[in-house]
Amino acid sequence: MIWIGEEINFPPYEVANEDGVLAFGGDLSVERLIYAYKKGIFPWFNEGEPIVWYAPQERMVLFPEDVKVSKSMKQILRKKDFTITENKVFAEVVFNCKYIDRHDQYGSWITDDMEQAYIELHKKGYAKSIEVWHFDTSQNKNKLVGGLYGVDLGNGVFCGESMFSKVSNMSKVAFIHLAKNLGYKLIDCQVYNEHLASLGAYEIDRSDFLKYL
Repeated sequence: MIWIGEEINFPPYEVANEDGVLAFGGDLSVERLIYAYKKGIFPWFNEGEPIVWYAPQERMVLFPEDVKVSKSMKQILRKKDFTITENKVFAEVVFNCKYIDRHDQYGSWITDDMEQAYIELHKKGYAKSIEVWHFDTSQNKNKLVGGLYGVDLGNGVFCGESMFSKVSNMSKVAFIHLAKNLGYKLIDCQVYNEHLASLGAYEIDRSDFLKYL
């Protein structure tokens, strides 16, 4: 277990364990987070635990040209019963990702500190969101039904953090929009996820991922 202090630095990748855990401690300052992401390192921990930094040997990524759009999703996209915006309600997207009910996990890894840290990243221009809206005729207004957020490194790489859906498939709509319309060369999905695999993401070796960074 390697603990880091105030200095913005991380141990060599080779010390990461088989789960990808590289180090503990430090803080979630804008400077440290950007330094970490540019080195292929990201934080992932639960409330009440120390900050845990990961650099997994296998990295889940999507090359935008490989995004898979199923027949049913093509129909949803053609119907376009929604509107898409970018960076309009970043904090609300993070809030929804934090509190959305996920049947496959207990609680949320988006702690209060993480929530505030990424809001600060957004204020500095590093973190971005995509929002999907549906017009509610009963209330005569648009309602947020899906979205995602992540870190834009400014080098053609988008590091996805989390996404949510209040209406079926709306997180997929946001993800496909991210892949097809924003000009990224690579989308970092961090660790293996069946949902993202179905959309065309797959694992590559950490050394290859670092070359793209």
